[in-house]
Amino acid sequence: MMKKLFPAIVAIGILTCQTTAAQSLKDLLNSSTVEKVVSAVTGSSTSTDITGTWTYSGPAVAFESDNLLTQAGGAVAASTIESSLEEQLTKVGITEGSLSFTFESDSTFTAKLSSKSISGTYSYNSSDEQVSLKFAKVATVKAYTNLTSSALELLFDADKLLTVISAIGSKTSSSTLSTISSLAENYDGVQLGFELSKE
Repeated sequence: MMKKLFPAIVAIGILTCQTTAAQSLKDLLNSSTVEKVVSAVTGSSTSTDITGTWTYSGPAVAFESDNLLTQAGGAVAASTIESSLEEQLTKVGITEGSLSFTFESDSTFTAKLSSKSISGTYSYNSSDEQVSLKFAKVATVKAYTNLTSSALELLFDADKLLTVISAIGSKTSSSTLSTISSLAENYDGVQLGFELSKE
């Protein structure tokens, strides 16, 4: 009896392993990490829709040219800038989960920081990966984007980031704005901004 059952048990074991391996591979290929890697390697994003609510998860720093990052000290500089930017954003109340952007399908958006919110209109161009944000009573601000299905980076030139922070921040000091501005001045070709996760 045991000899007859053994082949069946082995067959079930093999099928289970194959199913588990297939499921794990599927999960891996669906992860946002893979999307980011594909985006970095190919230079293109894997999603073109920014509608929905995106919540701040950390600072974002990007070099306008890949050559700048590969130069000696480029990675160290990026890490240093990111750490300093996070410190300055914290001073104006921008911490993980405190800031969100909601992009509606009718081209309106709302930026919310804690209890303060500001609305406006936007246009998104997926081909050049830029979004134009028109805040109420504030000039239009352009941001570069890195987009996957679960993460969105909004990257600004330093002066434009200051405009956004001033528009949405309720306790923005001049010294904090000055520090953020100097980050980009000290590192030519750097863009600063927010990394956001989709809710």
